[in-house]
Amino acid sequence: MQPNHSGELPDEVLRDAAQVVGAEITLVRRLPGGVNAGSLQVQLDGGTRAVLKAEPRIHSHQLDETLRAQRIAEHLRGRGYPTPAWLGVGATSTHVWHLTDFVDATPASELTPDLITQLMGIIELQAGEATEPYDHWSYAWRVATGRESTDVTETAEQVGLRRAIARLPGHSPEVSTLVERLRQMCTGAPPPPEAPDVVHADLATPSNVLVRDAEVVAVVDIGNAGSGTRAIDLTALVWYTFRDPQLDGARQQLWTRILDLVGWDAAAVLAASHILHMLEIPIRGGHEDVVPEVVTRGHHALDELTSLD
Repeated sequence: MQPNHSGELPDEVLRDAAQVVGAEITLVRRLPGGVNAGSLQVQLDGGTRAVLKAEPRIHSHQLDETLRAQRIAEHLRGRGYPTPAWLGVGATSTHVWHLTDFVDATPASELTPDLITQLMGIIELQAGEATEPYDHWSYAWRVATGRESTDVTETAEQVGLRRAIARLPGHSPEVSTLVERLRQMCTGAPPPPEAPDVVHADLATPSNVLVRDAEVVAVVDIGNAGSGTRAIDLTALVWYTFRDPQLDGARQQLWTRILDLVGWDAAAVLAASHILHMLEIPIRGGHEDVVPEVVTRGHHALDELTSLD
């Protein structure tokens, strides 16, 4: 199978999407961001603009996971949550794809104090809206504590990430010291009792925030969304705020809200889990130059959280 002029996207994916939605689909352009086969702007017969995303099919449950994300997106849209409608989901022998409405807005290049305030309001719309048993909170607890649980079913990606994180101490003494500090903070932390909220799980990536005239009009890339506590998304924003001193005030607001929602012990678990993932990403990718900065930022985050105990 030869890829067409869209790049890595096989023609078979485009044909399958057209069959599912019942309309001819024309490729318009590649959009910034996206992974694997990327994010493509397309036009449906009749003029509707849409975004087509496809990922290589790497495990048997991948289509089910994408369908789960579609259900979450449509549930949230019914509650006024600003995420595009999903027009179709499907799979070929090589890819899983989904098609969403095109939003005429620009991906944020960075998160500003005002955008973070807006995102905090959007995250509140996730409160009590969990509908799928894909629990990010219990997963964060397992990552942070290094403990196992037989009460949950993990995705293939979650299993792989936990195994990779378990190997982090062998990377270097500096990484080992940070991991040990994280584990000690979470010693004795009980498993979370419930997962009432929707968790977006990638809301702190600026390109997932679409803006128009400095207003957030949509959040996208909801493919890994599930249940848990919305404090998980707030914790990801905390990590982002260390990039710019102008975000220090926003970070204090975020810490305050996280502690109000889940308390200090659970906040430590969420922070530890996020830091461990931020360590795993550059180490897996071979970006050794990034690791020292992540270690420094990790200790800084823990120092701040400890001061709030």
